[in-house]
Amino acid sequence: MNGPLSNHVILVTGAGRGIGRATAELLAKRGASVGVVDVNEMDTASTVDAIEAAGGKALGLPTDVSDRAVLMAAAAQLATSFGPLTGIVNNAMWIRYGPVADIDETVLDRMLAVGVKAAFWGVQALLAHGSDRGGAVVNICSPVADLGMANTASYTAVKGAIASLTRQLAVELGPRGIRVNAVTPGAVPTPGARAIVNEEGYALRRKQTPLGRTGEEAEIAAGIAFLLGPDASFVTGEVLHVDGGISVKSM
Repeated sequence: MNGPLSNHVILVTGAGRGIGRATAELLAKRGASVGVVDVNEMDTASTVDAIEAAGGKALGLPTDVSDRAVLMAAAAQLATSFGPLTGIVNNAMWIRYGPVADIDETVLDRMLAVGVKAAFWGVQALLAHGSDRGGAVVNICSPVADLGMANTASYTAVKGAIASLTRQLAVELGPRGIRVNAVTPGAVPTPGARAIVNEEGYALRRKQTPLGRTGEEAEIAAGIAFLLGPDASFVTGEVLHVDGGISVKSM
């Protein structure tokens, strides 16, 4: 496919379902060759099939992103197949909510491994297998990085770290021609989110959102694609809120 992302090679983590899948499909539609990374092999294959059926290019890479060596190997395989990476979307997340008193070591370790450590490994993968023309990183943040929300201590810690890391990496990697930004989605009823937020929770989120509705996966994907593309060539260190205004409304 021809488009604004033609000749781009972009790895998307957590691309088997939800926002990650919508992003992978949109990037391919805009011309990118996409590395589809997900821990679930069937979901990975499903995303690849959808991209190829639409005429796009994709490579399925079933991967546990918390494993540095495995993620680096996946990036190497993508580069061998389609050329040096020009971008990465650090989207994968593993989430559990609960009171701070109930957080145990196993849950916290897994959330930090998938939500924070994997973002480091993703950036390292771009550096190791990226293009000498520079590149772009898009991290996925959350309104909880700015707003308090009960029972989300571990998730807030992860997304707060991602927001800070985005700004720091923009400074560190800018001289290498690599832009680093983040997208903050609002409430989007993805399959993963529906596993931890019930309809009552979504009703509350709609009430708290100035636009009065939840978002759609494609709307978040559009923000991510913008930050990866040529129209954002002078944008770095930015946390783009695609959240219907929830992060600016007084509760």
